[in-house]
Amino acid sequence: MAFIKGFGSYLPERVVPNSEIAARVGCDPKWISEVSGICERRFAQTDESVAAMGASAARDCLGRCSVNASQVGLFIFTTGSAERRFPSPGVEMTHRLSVAGAPVIDLPMASAGSLFGLGLASLLAEAYGEVLVVASEKMSSIVLQEPLDRNTAILFGDGAGAALVSSSEGLARIHAPVLHSDGAFAADLRLGLAGSLEMNGPVVVLQSSRKIPGAIREALEAAGVSAQNVDAFLMHQANRNLITRVARALDVPVERFYCNIDRYGNTSSASMFIAAAEWSLSAGFRPGQPVLFAAFGAGFHWGALIAAGV
Repeated sequence: MAFIKGFGSYLPERVVPNSEIAARVGCDPKWISEVSGICERRFAQTDESVAAMGASAARDCLGRCSVNASQVGLFIFTTGSAERRFPSPGVEMTHRLSVAGAPVIDLPMASAGSLFGLGLASLLAEAYGEVLVVASEKMSSIVLQEPLDRNTAILFGDGAGAALVSSSEGLARIHAPVLHSDGAFAADLRLGLAGSLEMNGPVVVLQSSRKIPGAIREALEAAGVSAQNVDAFLMHQANRNLITRVARALDVPVERFYCNIDRYGNTSSASMFIAAAEWSLSAGFRPGQPVLFAAFGAGFHWGALIAAGV
């Protein structure tokens, strides 16, 4: 048995409106908002690393939960935009938190990393007690490389989010996660050791539109919950239009899907936790009410997870 104790987030100070990106890629700012739902995003400073942003999100999460970093038995760090091959950014993050000795698992996953990390934490909490999952992304360092691709440069932002999972108590009890992977589509969304992000947009949209509702239905069936009875849906913030399509596929009002992509853009694996951290302050878990988490990302990796308020 595992519980979510709370969430945290960190967002860089620099706000980048559509007008600034549009001027660089040669498009109308309104077009960006129409195709993605994004109005602005945050960009990190040049010397601001994924580990540094992750540490800030971790502190925010631990502070909200009144837990000291030394009490965490296991750290899980996920990112698809690490600055180097090794050592992993997870150990740099724990060093910034003044933690030494506690194990760190790094998940090099784009977009779906926070969901997979949360699912893994729910399974490992019994052995480690308190598990902190941190997702941090600096996508600006990738999509702003010349020559800019207008189809990807407009979408992404930077930020970090975190979730604390406990074996003993929390705000919501986690049900068994539903996780899937399929390498047949690996070439359709990839980032090499050098070069720019490659994305086959039509394939990504088609597959995510199919796979996310499918995973959500699996999770709902396993938990014995109907989509109509879910209190809130917290998805990876990839695209507002995708979120709308998922809501329609499930026959659920889109208003029940928390969305902040208009302000932060697609922050890849960090986005679901950033959304959850904001949602928890404005609404949060309610006793007996299920909340559903879902994500889809490069690999392809996708899945869903339900947590019910206690």
